[in-house]
Amino acid sequence: MNNLDSFCQISKEEFNKFVDNIDKESLRAAAKLILDSKAKGGRLHITGIGKPSHVSNYIASLISSTGTPTYYLHGTEAVHGSCGQLCPGDVVICISNSGETQELKATAAAIRNNGCSLIAVTGKADSWLGNFCEVCLFAGVEREGGVLNRAPRASILAETFVLQCLSVLLQEESNLTPQEYVKRHPGGALGALRENEK
Repeated sequence: MNNLDSFCQISKEEFNKFVDNIDKESLRAAAKLILDSKAKGGRLHITGIGKPSHVSNYIASLISSTGTPTYYLHGTEAVHGSCGQLCPGDVVICISNSGETQELKATAAAIRNNGCSLIAVTGKADSWLGNFCEVCLFAGVEREGGVLNRAPRASILAETFVLQCLSVLLQEESNLTPQEYVKRHPGGALGALRENEK
């Protein structure tokens, strides 16, 4: 088996195993924390360091488009003034595969000091981040795939998917209509209302 075939096989096995064992109760707890904050005027933010930072940008856009305004918080700029975007009562999702990244530890502590609640997305539920946050969403895999089995690959799929699951729960509670979705996403094919939606 060549490297590409091996990677595809590992990715398939890891992703299927992750989906089959996803913790739906933790997802519901995370959604409740966000919805309770939203009901009191709180907002949702999402942050990460390195590759998870890119996941944060995507998920902030996805959740915003489906009924819950969400703001990207830069993982390192947060401790250099960007925590100013936070208000007491807000919720921040922090993504870290190891849950031990020093930069994110500093950011999470600063977030807590600004009066916000935290949700961890991590591959190590018993990590510092997993224990520090009010809710922990497990996004762990045993193998990343690839030649070195180090570069974030399968773990990024897990982080993205668990947060997509969270977006489904939040959208369900927002009762978003097709018309409201198009207001948020007027461009492209997705911005065109189908005949049965008008």
